[in-house]
Amino acid sequence: MKLARAAWLAFLAMPVLAEPSAREAALNGTTIRSVEEGSGRPVVFVHGGVSDHRSWEKQRELVAARYRFIALDQRYFGSAPWPDDGAGFSQATHIADLAAFLRSLEAGPIDLVAHSYGAVIALGVSVQHRELVRRLLINEPPLPSVLEDPREQQLAQRERAELAVARAAAKAGDAAGATRAFVDWVNGKPGTFDALPHELQAMHLDNARTMALQLDPPPPAPITCAQLKRLRMPVVITQGERSRPFFRVIAERLHRCVSGSRLITIAGAEHRAPLQAPALFNRALSSFLAP
Repeated sequence: MKLARAAWLAFLAMPVLAEPSAREAALNGTTIRSVEEGSGRPVVFVHGGVSDHRSWEKQRELVAARYRFIALDQRYFGSAPWPDDGAGFSQATHIADLAAFLRSLEAGPIDLVAHSYGAVIALGVSVQHRELVRRLLINEPPLPSVLEDPREQQLAQRERAELAVARAAAKAGDAAGATRAFVDWVNGKPGTFDALPHELQAMHLDNARTMALQLDPPPPAPITCAQLKRLRMPVVITQGERSRPFFRVIAERLHRCVSGSRLITIAGAEHRAPLQAPALFNRALSSFLAP
């Protein structure tokens, strides 16, 4: 009885969280959509490829209990209509959009948390607009431009060649097939997409229309190890213990490039650690956000 009473009192003491609010901001000639919950210091979450703000659902409650949780949909992602035919899809566009979004918050330097393609964009903002970023947590950015060892470069090329199935499907107009093949490749395991919960499959398929753009984007201006050496904000890099070598070799090289960075391996996880191993990822996130 005492145990039940203690549990009930603990439940009553838990903060009551409001439902997330949907926001829209007119920036750079488009509309950037986001969801927010909580109050206090803002923490901005940037999703990866063929995804949107829903990929951070496992982090929302934890962060909103103490901070202002903000998760955005990058241009062309999410389920809203596109502002054009996709001609503006590029790393440069997304870096400029994220920088404008952070400025629009008028909250000073921001804590950024980003995954995969979104982590590349967050790194781009950190390099080009250092005044906007207070500190940075990134999970496995696909950024082969930082690889300087020929053996690492060859490994990355071999691994990326396995995306041929996804590229062929996208070229044939089979966006759903390209999405399935891409998700399977990213996580290094055939059948990954089919094993996902329905809500995650739906999120990826809502973003399947970006596949042709993601797999064949304009050549980006490379982010280099030399540029990253000049970063001075705190940086935490997470990687999955079971992630494919492509992601692990880049994460480990990034750690060596960014002076003073922390590299955290999420036990048992693959590339999608924030969703696949949220308890362990959130432990790293809580440590990152602690004052």
